[in-house]
Amino acid sequence: MEEKKKLVRSKNTMIAGVCAGIAEYFGFDVTLTRIVYVLVSIFSAAFPGIIVYLILMLIMPKEN
Repeated sequence: MEEKKKLVRSKNTMIAGVCAGIAEYFGFDVTLTRIVYVLVSIFSAAFPGIIVYLILMLIMPKEN
């Protein structure tokens, strides 16, 4: 039986591993995910992107 993937913060970190964890969960390229996240944050006045990142950093468990 195949083990289910969990959405966790990755050990492949730049700040807290949130973007890398999301990329690994969905099977996306980590670098591309980080670039898209930064661009979306900048074009949405940056503040909401920072708040979302901080919330995810607190909610998402660390990878074992």
